[in-house]
Parts: sequence; C-alpha cells; structure tokens
Amino acid sequence: MYLSNEVCDKLCVAALQKSTEMGFDISFAVYDESGLPRVFRRFGEALVLSTTLVPGKAYTSAVTQCRTKDVAEAAKEGGSLMAIQTNDSRITLVAGGYPLFVNGKIVGGIGVGGGTEEQDCTVAEYVVSVFDELIKR
Repeated sequence: MYLSNEVCDKLCVAALQKSTEMGFDISFAVYDESGLPRVFRRFGEALVLSTTLVPGKAYTSAVTQCRTKDVAEAAKEGGSLMAIQTNDSRITLVAGGYPLFVNGKIVGGIGVGGGTEEQDCTVAEYVVSVFDELIKR
C-alpha cells in the first residue's frame, strides 16, 4: 500500500511545512485511488470553506487522475467533461487537487486549500514531489 499511515503522515507534515513557510493556513486531504479518504487535516485557522473544498479536490484528482484545474477546464461548455460535476456531487472544479501516481498507475489524490489558487497549487506540487521522493526509497 503506497498510502500507508506513515506516508500520509509525512505528506501532512510536508503540506504544513510548505504552507507555514509561505505564510498561510491550509486544510489538506489524501484520498486513495478509489476516492476514499485516508486523512484530512485543518491546520491553524484555515478557511472554513476549505474544509468542504479540500476533500472534494482530493476525491476529484484521485478518481479523474487529473489535477482539478485540468478537470475544470475540461468541464467547461463544450469540453470533454462538460457537466461532470452534475453527475457526481463530490467532483470539485477548484484548483488545488493533484493525483498521485506510482509507475504511471494512480494510487490516490491530494487536496490543498486555504490560500489563493497559486498558493494552493504551489503547496500541492511540493507535496507531490515529497510523495515521489518517498516512493523512490
């Protein structure tokens, strides 16, 4: 299992460290490849709205195997995933969700929220890089 308790704990620490370094509080979630929760944390005074959005970001990135930002683009009028969120209310079209892959196979997704789109994505990209390093060991 790639998303063991130990790995999930390390991803939480990485997310907290990066957001603290950047100067804002976040909520953070890890979901497995089936879209089931592994961990959720609200750090400090993270926005209340992030407690709703972040689990959705992690779920969306896990089940679509895409960044939520990319899903949002594909869900636009005329896009290949137009109205996907109307078929599954858990789908979230807000940036900050990133899939986790091992050897090209989806193993889960993460969600970050509490900052601007750019801040959330910066933290998420950092966490993905930490995950990739952990899996190499």
